[in-house]
Order: sequence, then structure tokens, then C-alpha cells
Amino acid sequence: WALHLKNVTISLSGQYKCNFATYPYGAKAAKIQLIVKAEEEQHYLKKVWVNQTLEIPCLEDSTSENLSTYPLKWLVDENGRKEELVTKEPSRPAVYRSSSALYGKRVFLGLNNVLKIFPTKITDDNRVFSCHVMYHPERVQKSSTTVRVFGK
Repeated sequence: WALHLKNVTISLSGQYKCNFATYPYGAKAAKIQLIVKAEEEQHYLKKVWVNQTLEIPCLEDSTSENLSTYPLKWLVDENGRKEELVTKEPSRPAVYRSSSALYGKRVFLGLNNVLKIFPTKITDDNRVFSCHVMYHPERVQKSSTTVRVFGK
């Protein structure tokens, strides 16, 4: 006997009970506590030379997942607040949202939703870029990358 759950969300957390009748032993029951956790954010560090092209993969460990079928967005942490750089809906072109002079014309979305920044500047050092993929309203997978920029 097995319970198969599809499209698991946080709302499915709780206690599940299975009752069944056996002969000649009578009714049997089993309980299980299901805890559905939100996926943890993955953190990465990327090193790049100044004036080079910085390429940050969206979800480095999810090569098997086809990200083109899910909405995603790229953000940058600007002094404690997150600024949206790019959003991408399935089967639609990317929308560049950055209004800041810092990233406006330097940000591109490459193949496999790689964030490309060219040229890198010394002001990009220690910035945190994050990619959010929405598999389901209650299931968002995130990765963040801290950038270290080096001068020659």
C-alpha cells in the first residue's frame, strides 16, 4: 500500500493515516507525519577580471531541468534591497527591468538563462545576483552568486 503525491506543495504538510482491514487479525493503522520544506537557496562565488564578461548560470545543479518551461527572474542586491534585472516567462522574450545606470545596458540573458554582464566593473565587486525559478506558486528554487572582481 502506498500513497503517491504529485505536485507536492507546503500545504500538503500534515499527518496522514492509513487504515485497512485484515483477516483474521482485524483493522490495522499506520500514521506518518509529512513535512514539506521549501527548497533551500544555493550559494555560489564567481571570480572575474575587470572589463571581462561575467556569466552566471541560473541553477548550476539543475542541468536536467528545462528552465524554459518556468517563469524566472534575475535580481541584484542593491544596498539591502533587491532590484529586478531580468524576468522571463515561458515562450516569451526576456524583459529587462533594470532602471539603474549601473546595470541598464550591461545586462543580457544568454542561453540556458545565464545572466551575462559586460563589461564587469569594479563596482560589481561583492554584489550578490540571484536567480528565482517559480515551479509552482509555493515552490520557488533560488540560487545566489556573490561576484568578486579582480583588476589586472
